[in-house]
Amino acid sequence: MDSQTEELLAGLDAEQRQVATTFGNPVVVIAGAGTGKTRALTHRIAYGAASGAYSPNAVLALTFTTRAAGELRTRLRGLGLPAVQARTFHSAALRQAQFFWPRAYGSELPPVSDERISMVAAAARKLRLAPDTGQLRDLLTEVSWAKVSNVAPAEYAAIALGSGREVSGVSSADVGKVLGGYERVKAERGVIDFDDILLCAVAVLGENDDIAKEVRNTYRHLLVDEYQDVSPIQQTLLDLWWSRDGDNCVVGDPAQTIHSFAGATPEFLNSFQARHRGSALIRLVRDYRSTPQVVALANRVSRNTGIGAVTLEAQRPDGAEPRIIPCANELDEAALAAKWLDEQHEAGLPWRELAVLYRVHAQSPLFEAALAQAQIPFTVRGTDGFYQRGEVRQVIGELATRAQKDGSIAAVDACRSVLAKLGWSETAPTGQGRVRERWESLSAVLALAEDLAQSRPGADLAALAAELEQRATAEHPLNADGVTLSTLHAAKGLEWSGVVLVGAQEGTLPFSLASGPAQVAEEARLFYVGITRAKQALLISWSRARRSGAGNRQPSRFLDGIAARPAGEPARRGPRAKARTALTDTCRVCGRPLSTGAERKLARHADCPASYDEAVYDQLVAWRLAEAKQRSLPAYCVFTDATLMAIAERNPADDEGLLAVPGVGRAKLEQYGQTVLGILGGADA
Repeated sequence: MDSQTEELLAGLDAEQRQVATTFGNPVVVIAGAGTGKTRALTHRIAYGAASGAYSPNAVLALTFTTRAAGELRTRLRGLGLPAVQARTFHSAALRQAQFFWPRAYGSELPPVSDERISMVAAAARKLRLAPDTGQLRDLLTEVSWAKVSNVAPAEYAAIALGSGREVSGVSSADVGKVLGGYERVKAERGVIDFDDILLCAVAVLGENDDIAKEVRNTYRHLLVDEYQDVSPIQQTLLDLWWSRDGDNCVVGDPAQTIHSFAGATPEFLNSFQARHRGSALIRLVRDYRSTPQVVALANRVSRNTGIGAVTLEAQRPDGAEPRIIPCANELDEAALAAKWLDEQHEAGLPWRELAVLYRVHAQSPLFEAALAQAQIPFTVRGTDGFYQRGEVRQVIGELATRAQKDGSIAAVDACRSVLAKLGWSETAPTGQGRVRERWESLSAVLALAEDLAQSRPGADLAALAAELEQRATAEHPLNADGVTLSTLHAAKGLEWSGVVLVGAQEGTLPFSLASGPAQVAEEARLFYVGITRAKQALLISWSRARRSGAGNRQPSRFLDGIAARPAGEPARRGPRAKARTALTDTCRVCGRPLSTGAERKLARHADCPASYDEAVYDQLVAWRLAEAKQRSLPAYCVFTDATLMAIAERNPADDEGLLAVPGVGRAKLEQYGQTVLGILGGADA
């Protein structure tokens, strides 16, 4: 071995060196967070080329994003290998499909259309469905998932039910019909879509052995990064690409599979050795990213949750212990995050080396506001700032228009009325996706209105419109040199010197829609990913209440065994109670599961016997109608039918009892509480 070849191994640890020098058989690398997997992968290619094990022109390195592929190419050029192909799955597949399609089928590959939303809308119209923009986006998500998972439209309804997939407001049967209609619309227009690229490549190679052999002879050395995120259709393509001499290498971490909803599965990584006889298994365990204190916390979370991560071995010097802090409410939590970030910056960390990570986009406005108030620059990764989101701007515009006509309406009532006009309801939509994200954003606007009403009793619509417009105008410009605000999903693959991981309470992390063991396990992997983004400073926080006042939230189950119990919190006895979801609430009359928000408010099914005084309920309905007319509001903006019925059934005797009824917030208690309690008590209202 010459000195230049040997230099390629310099600086690699023992396991990375093993990755770089093991040839002649398949290799699967389980690479923990921060263990230098990309370095090991690129040095394998470089060493293979220098030693004669690889021909640079016969190497194809695959990954999932354009950014990751660009990073691979940059590193390979730095190692003197500009000829090596480093591509995304779709880029490689499109190149092959376009080249071989005429030879296989006698015509050019149809063009790739970027008008996917319009084609989904056309398919829905033919079925006499009228989905809104959010539903169209979620339908398109299902189109992609079905394709990458090899699910035919006719099979969708049955498989979606078992997979926990759902488009809010559209039945699974109709989703399957939309999928079939979408394929017909594409055929009529003579186009394919982004997901068809992989299917077309599979068709060309699977139906033409000579072409498949030619591709395998061209790319004899296949390497796959982030292999835990491969989908069934991508694995099908890999099975057609694998070289027959067995010299392939895959790298991944099953503990970082966080995109199962999009079709990713660690199954192929975990079963690689069983499917490839004689393959070598190498584990990268030396963590060069995080301090021993952060690594120890990540290892404890991995052991406690059983997510299958390697046991990491920290290589950096000691740092501060991660802090896990409970807060009284979300406002306090946002203030805590801003204070901690400012302290880290004062200690010498640049703003760009700090991040706030949360589970869903709707959590960002409080932290955006807290950072803006503290004059801390920030950028929101993967989306606009809260006040620049389309649905939020729409609400602000509607409120401003109404305020010009009559600004004296109560702030919360006006906000609810505008939200109702935009399709918002108190009951969260089922399923995840854009419909849920939009609902969360609109709910966050309502929460801001309720905050204003609480801090400024009697606040009217004019005050609310002015407050929201002022916040939108005062919002810090997104600053590339600022603190990063990001969801946990968007943070994968990134790292910061200091990280605040917020919202670590039941119902948020794990998310309330994570109802089954597989979904809860994915939430645990998200938590693990968040922890392992921190290089030297880590704060984990959770809040007992949503906005203010007393709350009964519980810390995330993922904190069990790693966080001291807050003072005054009773010790849990027996197993942790499950987060309340549509799958866990049951009827107090018949014991069967409840499926709607209205049923959960009543704690019974609509057709199960009620337990309220009908005369009292009629009085409440009559009062609500009169109140709504006086305020020029729809009746449900005062109280919904379900809330009014729940009030009648519970028959609370005081403010505390009334506040405990779902749908009665503090703002409504202050506006209507005395009157409602008077009706319940038999007094004149």
